[in-house]
Amino acid sequence: MPDSPTHDIDLLRRYDRPGPRYTSYPTAPQFGAGFGEAQLREAVLASNGDPVPRRLSLYLHVPFCMSPCFYCGCNRIITRDLARGEHYLVRLYREIAAMAALFDRDREVIQVHFGGGTPNFLSPAQLAEVLDTLRHQFLFSSSAERDISIELDPRFVAPADIADLAAAGFNRASLGVQDFDPDVQAAVNRIQSVEETVAIIEACRERGFRSVNVDLIYGLPRQTLEGFGRTLDTVVQARPDRLAVYGYAHLPELFRPQKQIDAAELPDAATRLALLQLAISTLTAAGYVYIGMDHFALPDDDLATAQARGGLHRNFMGYTTHADTDLVGLGVSAISHIGDTFSQNPRDLPGWQIALDEGRLPVFRGMRLSDDDQLRADLIQALMCQGAIPVGALERRYDIEFDQYFAAELERLQPLVDDGLVRIGPDWIRATSQGRLLLRNIAMCFDRYLHQPVIHPGSGSPRFSRAI
Repeated sequence: MPDSPTHDIDLLRRYDRPGPRYTSYPTAPQFGAGFGEAQLREAVLASNGDPVPRRLSLYLHVPFCMSPCFYCGCNRIITRDLARGEHYLVRLYREIAAMAALFDRDREVIQVHFGGGTPNFLSPAQLAEVLDTLRHQFLFSSSAERDISIELDPRFVAPADIADLAAAGFNRASLGVQDFDPDVQAAVNRIQSVEETVAIIEACRERGFRSVNVDLIYGLPRQTLEGFGRTLDTVVQARPDRLAVYGYAHLPELFRPQKQIDAAELPDAATRLALLQLAISTLTAAGYVYIGMDHFALPDDDLATAQARGGLHRNFMGYTTHADTDLVGLGVSAISHIGDTFSQNPRDLPGWQIALDEGRLPVFRGMRLSDDDQLRADLIQALMCQGAIPVGALERRYDIEFDQYFAAELERLQPLVDDGLVRIGPDWIRATSQGRLLLRNIAMCFDRYLHQPVIHPGSGSPRFSRAI
């Protein structure tokens, strides 16, 4: 297991800049309109023909929210009209049936995740109905490792609802908190009490959920060290199995709700980094293991044990223990990763509806990964999950000479080596305890799409003969 992170405030300040979260490589902005329904069908057919077809992970996007949170950058629709959920399900069931028909029936589903938006915009009965529909269309694994998870807004779910969700088959939950400080909650339009949140955590435990995650955000308006410290203490006392502590990115030009936030009320750069420092020190002192990319878990949680044995994986659902699966995205804006392809549904609800009404699979963009993409995807996946790049393993798998193939990338990496964020060995490149907080900065050195195309030296590899 990688070492716990340490933090040098000057280094964090120097490297504090926007970058991809690398839930995929290439990242979604690289997807193109040249990949459509025909290419998706080909990808599924090819994946069925693998000697040992991968199991399936299903992601379902529920876009509706009852009220706007001003910090949010998610694809969501604000409404209190519950009938919209019922109308959405009519088309979602069409998409489920159409996608399920493409996959061989013996391919097991090992993971299901409901994201949003607010998935519990749908009632427990509706969510149970969706799971029943999935079970009729796909083969659900009977393994004890099967995960059925849901993101919950504690403001709109009751402890009694958790019993219904457990009866339907849900066994993991993620709760949005962000911050319990009343001034911060008012500034971001999310009033949420400690009591209602803790009640849902306890209800999940009582009903046998295997894990509960809590999301926090640092860098929000009106946030102070004292107030965020109280939030951290409250959350630690509730003892969720996992935590995600995200940094708020203020991009009002991209996310309209953020225009409601007064930029003058955002913490300055020094305070923002101090908030992160406080979160790290509080959570690690409380016994949480740093997984990577803002995520923490208790030592006996599946994420921590998967990382320890080298079985951790990262995809559009975040960190997961199910590495060797094809991901099937269902619903507006959902992304699929099948074989060596990515594909995404329309981000707008009308576009998704029209495609299904016309009997088409709702694909509006995607891409097929080149050999170079797959190499870099493997490299970044290992870095994000294990904190290290297995140089020797990549050389053998892709028949390259690493130092030659990545000469320009290693040159970009050198300043991070000089700053003590990375160590380079004969068979590996590893983030140090300080570098583990800056994994995305390390990964960005190897992201071809962030830099000008480079002509690589010949490596003698027939698989990488084309200049990139």
